[in-house]
Amino acid sequence: MTTARDLAIIALDVKPGLPVEQGDLSLALAGAEVLDLIEARALVVDGDRILPNAQAPTGERLLDEASAALRRQEPYESVEDWLWRRGRGLSSAYVDDLERVGLTARARGRHIPLRTGRTELVDSAARSRAEDRWATGEPVLAALASAAGIRDEPAEDAPELSGDAVAAVLAAVGGAVQELRAVRQRRAIEDAAFDNVWRGL
Repeated sequence: MTTARDLAIIALDVKPGLPVEQGDLSLALAGAEVLDLIEARALVVDGDRILPNAQAPTGERLLDEASAALRRQEPYESVEDWLWRRGRGLSSAYVDDLERVGLTARARGRHIPLRTGRTELVDSAARSRAEDRWATGEPVLAALASAAGIRDEPAEDAPELSGDAVAAVLAAVGGAVQELRAVRQRRAIEDAAFDNVWRGL
C-alpha cells in the first residue's frame, strides 16, 4: 500500500459534514505520489527539482503510472509543476482505482464527500492500515490530510520530522493548495460581483 492510496481512503472515510475539495485532494495525492516514489527509490528531490531514477515497477498501478510520467530530461521538473500537471483529476482516478481493486462498493444513498453517492469503503486490510496510520497521527499522512482539508488543524512539526526532501514536498503541496484556494475565492468574488451587476439592471 502507498501513502497516496491511504490518503484517498481517509478522504472517503471522512465525516459527511466535512467535504473535501477534489482539487485540493488531487494536489495532495500528487504530493503523496512523490513521497511514495522517493521511498521506492524511483526519484530523488534535489532542492525543488524531481530527479528520476531508473524505472522499477512498484506493484501499484497509479504509482507506476506516476513514475512513467516523470520528466527525464534536464532541467527536470519542479515539485510544484509536477503537482499541477499530475494532480489534474487525480482524486477521481484514485476513487476509480479503489473501486477497481475492490476496496469500495456502490453507495446506496449515503453522502460520500469525495464523490457524492458513488462509492463507499468496504472493510479491508488496506482500510485498516490507513485508519491505523490516521489514528496514530502519522506525521506525513497527517500533513497531507491537513493540506487537503481533511483535518482542521495542521500536523505539528511534520516537515522537521521527515527530512529535507519530504519537507520540500509538503511545503510545495501546501503552497499549491493555498494558490488553488485563492483562485477559487477570487472567482467566487468575481461571480458575486457579476450577479450584483445583473440584479442592478
